[in-house]
Amino acid sequence: MKRLIRFGIAALCVVSVLALSGCKKKSDDGVQRYAWPLGTSSPEDTVTQLYSQKFADEVSRLSKGKMKIEVYPNSTLGGDRELLESCSDGDIPFVVQNTAPQVTFMPDTAVFDLPSAFTTIEEARAAVDNPVFYKKMEKVYEKGGFKLLGYADQGFRVMSTNKEVKSIDDFKGQKIRTMENSYHMDFWKALKANPTPMTFSEVYIGLQQKTIDAQENPYEVIVSSKLYEQQDYVVETNHLPHYISLIVSDEFYKDLPKDQQKIIEEAAETAKEYARKASDERIEDRMKVIKDSGTKIVALDKKTQEDVRKAASDIYKSIKENVSKDIFNAYLNQK
Repeated sequence: MKRLIRFGIAALCVVSVLALSGCKKKSDDGVQRYAWPLGTSSPEDTVTQLYSQKFADEVSRLSKGKMKIEVYPNSTLGGDRELLESCSDGDIPFVVQNTAPQVTFMPDTAVFDLPSAFTTIEEARAAVDNPVFYKKMEKVYEKGGFKLLGYADQGFRVMSTNKEVKSIDDFKGQKIRTMENSYHMDFWKALKANPTPMTFSEVYIGLQQKTIDAQENPYEVIVSSKLYEQQDYVVETNHLPHYISLIVSDEFYKDLPKDQQKIIEEAAETAKEYARKASDERIEDRMKVIKDSGTKIVALDKKTQEDVRKAASDIYKSIKENVSKDIFNAYLNQK
């Protein structure tokens, strides 16, 4: 190990760190003495957890129980930044997380912040699965110290608010909570809204106390955190696919025997398809929960969708200037 993990947030975490120090040790019969940790910052009742657990289960099944992975959700092993740093250093082998926090570490992942690039989630999935694009992203992650194992998703990010949105003018002045990502903030500024970065744990109270008017997240998060309880509308802006990446420490991965690498890659592919199917099914269920509560779901008409795309044109220029031209074009399937 290069260094100890410095989280110190729970006794469970301490146990995890101790286990890490022997994570490559095996007993005489070839079975791991300790499970390899997989960290996420997401709650347990999410597609992220389903993706992670399915991957762990498949690794165990394909190896006939000789390879073991333990999933630690809810930032048990650290937040997104800490997980990335520890994975890159080889301290935590596996991480599953949204791509947005990765921009600071790997600027080319900003390509995923291109707003309103796709009409359907199937188009978005086809874009990341495109072999030409995927190979380029593998190199980006490798340079960052990671091995990319695939992208699942939680559908599109949508907006919840107390103001009905019928045209692009209705976004104006709305104080909307966003992640601390400059491209996300620039998008909402382009719609003349007032983007406000805020720790996610404060969002429900912020909506309740009216310190913010709106927020944006996948349906999954809006329901799991009960944000719809404080909002009259969910507006299907569908401005960004909420991709979830599965990565492994490149150093850790390269140290594994070829047969174990093959198992990990096969398990990752199965888990990706499983998570995507689960996402589609769960979105329908989440929409029903929202509708049954009395909160209205609003679909934007084609004119408003086009107005949003036009307003976001400067974000395209900015991202194009800051990511690889080949990656930009491959993601949008341009030549």
